[in-house]
Amino acid sequence: MNEHKKIPGVADYIVAHRRRRKDTFLDEIDRLVDWKPIEKLLSKKIRRNVNAVGNPAYPALAMFKILLVQRWYNLSDDAMEDALGDRFSFVRFVGLSLDDEDVPDATTICRFRNALLQKNVAKRLFDKLNHQLQRSGVLVREGAILDASVVSSSCRPQKVIDVMPEDREEDDENDDDEPVVSYSIDKDAAWLRKGNRAWYGYKIHIAASPGEGFILGGHATPANRSDVGELPRLLDGIPLSPGEHVYADKGYSSELNRFIVTRQGYKDGIMAKAGRNRILTTAEQAANRAISGVRSTVERVFGTLKRTYGFARARYRGLAKVEQEFLLNAMAYNLKKACSLAGS
Repeated sequence: MNEHKKIPGVADYIVAHRRRRKDTFLDEIDRLVDWKPIEKLLSKKIRRNVNAVGNPAYPALAMFKILLVQRWYNLSDDAMEDALGDRFSFVRFVGLSLDDEDVPDATTICRFRNALLQKNVAKRLFDKLNHQLQRSGVLVREGAILDASVVSSSCRPQKVIDVMPEDREEDDENDDDEPVVSYSIDKDAAWLRKGNRAWYGYKIHIAASPGEGFILGGHATPANRSDVGELPRLLDGIPLSPGEHVYADKGYSSELNRFIVTRQGYKDGIMAKAGRNRILTTAEQAANRAISGVRSTVERVFGTLKRTYGFARARYRGLAKVEQEFLLNAMAYNLKKACSLAGS
């Protein structure tokens, strides 16, 4: 009997784990993405200063990957800190050393996210990742579907108001109605009534690709903002080519929007809307049914963002932070979808 049998240490468990581990979708994403352009942009915009207690800052690319992992697993900053302490797949994907006992804490993660916001980098990161997916042939545009959905504010209002705008009011003159009063520390959020339910928060306006439903672009507004006025901004933020279709429901229907779509060389796929003393023709009803079938893709996108990514309610307060949260969710969503399609 060997009385001097070695007791396994931490390094032994790490080696054993490496030998028997299976690839996760994080490894597949690492193979799919060329991180060098992302790292170059982050290094240019985010300076590596020491943190509040004098420790060296973590690499910007590692911190950005942490934000993506948070989206995929719907983790808070504190939960992410804990996960980095015992999830080898997370540490491997992020690029931290398994020998390091110190991992970014919740405060460091929050500080890096705020630095991204201060430097206004999220949209450029989103565009660079989409460009890679398109160049690899995974993301095929073939037009865009426009839609919007309400996301609740992270702060619960203290009082429900009696007067608020109705979402997609048929009468255009009511589109710009403003709430009478709003009591909340989230000053950028606004009230909106949808059916019998009142919402306090934001609208996320997105453009998605028909078919596979990749997110091509988007932005956030207060919840009471009318969809019809957001079409020009959505089109300006996505790389469409002349001849491609722009699909949208009747909330975007206006003579101005149709003019903008056709003037830019796109094909008009906006649903027709009945008006006062005007009913839809048979041809318009048939066209609306066809467009509705295409539009179902974007509804699934919103469903995934809300159910899987926890984006039914914003995590952060303020319009700029909510929009960055959307862009981070959109990047995570597109990468996971691309990974799934590449492996199918």
